Amino acid sequence: MSAAMSCCNSGNVLILPIDGSHWVNMKILIEDMHSRGHNITVIRWDSSWYITEKSPHYTSITLHDTAGTDKTFFEKFLIQLIEVQRGKRSLTTFFKLQINFFSMISEAHLNMCTLVSDILENKELVKRLQDAHYDMFLTDPAIAGGVLLAHYLQLPLVMNVRWITSGEGHFAIAPSPLSYIPVPGTGFSDKMSFFERVRNVLFYGIILYQQSFVIGPHYKCMCEKYFETPCDIQTLIQGTDIWLMRNDFVFDFPRPTMPNVVYMGGFQCRPAKPLPQDLEEFVQSSGEHGIIIMSLGTLVGHLPHDIAVEIAAAFAQLPQKIIWRHTGKRPETLGNNTLLVKWMPQNDLLGHPKTRAFVAHGGTNGVQEAIYYGMPVLGIPLFFDQYDNLLRLKKRGAAQILDIGTLNKDNFLQALQEVLHEPSYRMNMQRLSRLHLDQPMKPLDRAMFWIEFVMRHKGAAHLRTESYRMPWYAYHSVDVITLLLAAVFVILLSAVAIIRFLCCRTRKIKSD
Repeated sequence: MSAAMSCCNSGNVLILPIDGSHWVNMKILIEDMHSRGHNITVIRWDSSWYITEKSPHYTSITLHDTAGTDKTFFEKFLIQLIEVQRGKRSLTTFFKLQINFFSMISEAHLNMCTLVSDILENKELVKRLQDAHYDMFLTDPAIAGGVLLAHYLQLPLVMNVRWITSGEGHFAIAPSPLSYIPVPGTGFSDKMSFFERVRNVLFYGIILYQQSFVIGPHYKCMCEKYFETPCDIQTLIQGTDIWLMRNDFVFDFPRPTMPNVVYMGGFQCRPAKPLPQDLEEFVQSSGEHGIIIMSLGTLVGHLPHDIAVEIAAAFAQLPQKIIWRHTGKRPETLGNNTLLVKWMPQNDLLGHPKTRAFVAHGGTNGVQEAIYYGMPVLGIPLFFDQYDNLLRLKKRGAAQILDIGTLNKDNFLQALQEVLHEPSYRMNMQRLSRLHLDQPMKPLDRAMFWIEFVMRHKGAAHLRTESYRMPWYAYHSVDVITLLLAAVFVILLSAVAIIRFLCCRTRKIKSD
């Protein structure tokens, strides 16, 4: 027992993270693992936005980015998305949005495959990674380069996950009846009408198309080139030992799950720290009205200027003070009550007693921090899972949602005042906060236990279903149903034949 714990206390962990907001929560896992005595190695590229080369918590392996990753990648896509949304809503608009989305994610996954291929072609680096004798590989599978590398190095795999290459992670490993589990992007809850269920199935067809024809081929080429055994990215993902899922059922709709899924929603939330002096002085100057904070996350620093002008004009009419993370051009309508910042301590501001509301894009991190502090939300979803995240809060009476394509000063101001002055929003969010906090173990501690469990036991194969190795027709019992139907058909056919034979024999006897 002591030997196992000793190994765990000095484990070697290899990590291939995803940049942006995904790095924010991966960094928290890294810091906690380091505090427990583990040695962390992070693979990064010289184009990384937030993943620093030097850190007291990990050793980095910095590689040259041959794919040419562009930091403005998502902002360019957002501009295209808003242009389409501002046009006439129609089936053509929907397909145009899907084509733009497919093009964007295809490029992102192709870039990652290129970067991982550079690693695997570097025999000296591969040998260095193999000789390091890592105990575990940790990655985020939203872009699944780390999954490829983990299986190539034959390391136990833990995923910091909510999204995988084909969408929401549960759909890959857990039974997911489309009758009450909404597909991401539909904007449905777990209570769907008949026609909503029809649309839900059609959206699931889009997910399958995306996996098979948009993203899958990039990874298929990698599998054929670097793996001797036939595989695809879906089966590699399904072979993961432990899924550290970044949500919980205070936030998400109830659904079937699996024993190797560990829920750690809100693990990044911590008690608020004191604000920097200049920021604290600004907050205190708000008096009894308090403050509102606005942030669109790490991927998008600012909205198109005309939308920012509308938002600034609405803020200027409020008695509250505003702290707005905005990196773009200063809006001409900005009021004296609004402070523009390039970065804000979001967690600490949400926990400040003078904060009254949170204007957010609906990213998982921000939504869970809002739940942790019981802070009502006005949501402006931009892309990906953001509308679905905000919908879950809205269904529980804790948020309002505005469409970015139709946003203007008046509807923004009206929605924000409703969130500020209707007590039910804060009451409902505080109820979610109480439910979330009422756990026997903190989410971060739960995540650390299972990370160290995998290190101690060299994986968690006993918790992993082997259903993914079954062909689709066996998984869905199509072969069994076919056999039973054939048996029923033979029995019925035999019965008909016997009856006909008896009838003919009776007629023959009568005729004689």
